[in-house]
This record gives sequence, C-alpha cells and structure tokens, in this order.
Amino acid sequence: MTAQWRPVRQSRTHELVLESIEQQVLTGELKAGDRLPPERELAPALGVSRSALREALRVMETIGVLVANVGRGPDAGARIVRNPDDALGRVLRLHLALGSYGLEDVLEARVVLERSSFEAAARSASEEVLAEAQTLLGRMREAEADVPLFNELDTAFHVLIARASGNRLISTLTSAVRESVRTLILQAEEGAEDWAATAAGLNAEHEELLRLLAAGEGAAAADLVERHIRGFHGAVVGDREGGAPARETPDP
Repeated sequence: MTAQWRPVRQSRTHELVLESIEQQVLTGELKAGDRLPPERELAPALGVSRSALREALRVMETIGVLVANVGRGPDAGARIVRNPDDALGRVLRLHLALGSYGLEDVLEARVVLERSSFEAAARSASEEVLAEAQTLLGRMREAEADVPLFNELDTAFHVLIARASGNRLISTLTSAVRESVRTLILQAEEGAEDWAATAAGLNAEHEELLRLLAAGEGAAAADLVERHIRGFHGAVVGDREGGAPARETPDP
C-alpha cells in the first residue's frame, strides 16, 4: 500500500509533520522497514519547509522509530524502524536526572518487571538462552576486576532474561529501566569498600538465579531476583536519598 501525503497546517509545523507520519503508521500505510520519500519530495507533499521536516525526522530518530542514512544509494534516506529499547532508556535516564522520578520509583519498577520476567523465563527460556546466560556469567566472573565491564555484562544478563520471558513489552521496559540507573549502579560498584567481595556475592546470586530458571522454579527465581535487586539497588537508593536502603540488604 502506498502512503498518501497531504499538506499540513503551518502552526507548530514540525509537530504537525510528526502527526502526519504517525497517522500513516497507525493506518498501516507505513510499516517497519518502509522508506520515507526523499526530503525534496516529502517536504512539498506535506506543504512544509525542509528544515521543519528535518526537525520532525530528528525527533523520530530520538524516539527510536526512524533511522536516517546520509548519502546516496539504496541505503540512503530515512527508514521506519522498531528500536524502542535505547530510546526509552535514554528518555527515562533524562527524566530520572531531572527528578521526574525518584530512585525509589525506579527500584519498585525494576522489582515488578523482573519478578514477572524471571518467573515467565523459568517456564519459557530455551536451552540456547540458558547457555547464553551461562556464558555471560562466566564472563562476569572473569571480569570481576573490571568494574565497567562487569556492569555491562550484569545489564546484559538481566535484559537477556527479560527477553526470554516471551513478553516483548516487559523486555523493553526492563531494558529501559535497567539502563536508566546503569550509571548510578556503576558509580556505586566503583565506590564499594570491598568490591571483590561484592562482585563475588552478586555472581553467586546470578548463578543461583540461573539454576532456578533451568530447574523451572519460577516463584523461587522471582523471590531471589527481588532480594537481589533490593540488595544492591536498594543500597544505592539509600545512599542517594540519605537514608537506609529501601529494604533489608541480603548478605552477599
């Protein structure tokens, strides 16, 4: 089906361009993978300047629904994509920094999302996913002295399990919430008084989480991941907000 482009009103032009493109997506005339017409064609079709069109396209890139390839050839131009994880994480991280949400809010959101994803993953995770998770944990053990790499692998483990839940929205939200506090968790890890002991404790919990998943013990995995999150993340909340951790921190 070919998208039909119509001129838009001139007030708040770039927002109206966004509304026009959004309408094409909602009606199914534009789908993931489709390319937009070149700027020289699309701008007059919408009745707007190319600068207003570019502003709208930049917004769409920021929210993860469009990628613009500069240059010429078959890959040039703007293309509709589905890339919500990075975009949501970026937006949530900025709102967290601006105080729109408190760390306690993020902690509770992580608990709800990851309890759900670990319980579901215990029912649906494939052997391939479990093997990939085991590989990540092996790399985490090797990376205990490299805190930034450990943090990166830790994030990858939790996001992998969220994806294994079979619910793409939970996976995306888990990735965004985890990414929003990744820097704060890294700072806490780098400032740990005894990082070696902390890393060993976190790795032991990860190993037990994976064992529970492989055994299909979803309820036990959900309980453990909540204690796991409230432990280290809860301590970050307490430190940042000047009080005690949100919940009792388990022993490593």
